[in-house]
Amino acid sequence: MSERQPEQFDKSARSAPSARSLRPARRERYLFIRILEACNADCFMCEFALSRDSFRFSLDDFRELLPRAREAGVGYVRFTGGEPLMHRDVVDLVRVGTEAGMKMSIITNGMMLPRRIEQLADAGLAQIIVSLDGSSGATHDVYRRSPGMFDNGLRGLRAAAELGVLPRVNTVVGPHNYTEMPRLQQVLTDAGVRQWELSALKLERTVRYPDPDHVRAVCDPVYDADPERTLVPLGKRFYGDTPREQERYFADSVTPRAAEPLCHVVDDVIYVDGKYGRMYACSCLPHRDGDEPGGAPLREGGVVLLDTPAFRTHADYFREQGPRVCGGCSTTAAGYSDDVARMGAVPPWSY
Repeated sequence: MSERQPEQFDKSARSAPSARSLRPARRERYLFIRILEACNADCFMCEFALSRDSFRFSLDDFRELLPRAREAGVGYVRFTGGEPLMHRDVVDLVRVGTEAGMKMSIITNGMMLPRRIEQLADAGLAQIIVSLDGSSGATHDVYRRSPGMFDNGLRGLRAAAELGVLPRVNTVVGPHNYTEMPRLQQVLTDAGVRQWELSALKLERTVRYPDPDHVRAVCDPVYDADPERTLVPLGKRFYGDTPREQERYFADSVTPRAAEPLCHVVDDVIYVDGKYGRMYACSCLPHRDGDEPGGAPLREGGVVLLDTPAFRTHADYFREQGPRVCGGCSTTAAGYSDDVARMGAVPPWSY
């Protein structure tokens, strides 16, 4: 996993002690919070496209959750959606988290970023993640069905870098856009983006590539580029690093997983869906198919609790079975787990 993050982007060196004695103290956990489901984009692959859902995770919700997060060893908090910048209190949410010693992150489609990034930086935002799927507005804005989104996102990323906020891009890649990845790599490098995730397109059907060899020919050089000169994606290749992973991906659309025997992501991640009052041990798990809600309840007896027996049972299952049963793992999750298994520790913001 390539990591070229300079020290200046780690805006808070304060950390919270871990409540789990089996976890190395040097690895702080990631807390993901879906703070709303509303969105101003119309992305073809997303269930929240143009949602006008009224749910909002409130400042009081966050203040109630933060002490439990500190007890659980959380050091990183990432707001997700929907579109988090549509939340009217998002700046105050970032400020409250920063004041509590958390390193704060937001994932956004970027449309509103240029006019909000200065306030967010002033509030202590440490990382901004913008979703960009094409190498220009001519393609990205079509994929996201949102004119102006690419230019606004790139402008916001440049401004974030100037303000000391770590700029990252997440890209959903599939048959429609994989040939754009070399050009997008250069665009992001030139823009000063410091992290990049390529995650495979996931649909409720098998995703087919006419020529897997052409995917490798186009995208292998993206991953094999010199990280001292070029932005290199985090984690595993979206189509897999090994012949077995690539066979599963191109034949059955099974994205690369954490390597056996164990998935270590579940030790370091808590994903909270405030609307439904559930928590999960990986940011990918809320999106698994099935009739059951999954995860574990966020409240017991009306009180917010993390690391409950129910949550640990959920996490233990995917720690042991995830490398065999998960079908929608992200490249960063898989790479993070493998790096933990190999090195025991990972650089900041590796997930």
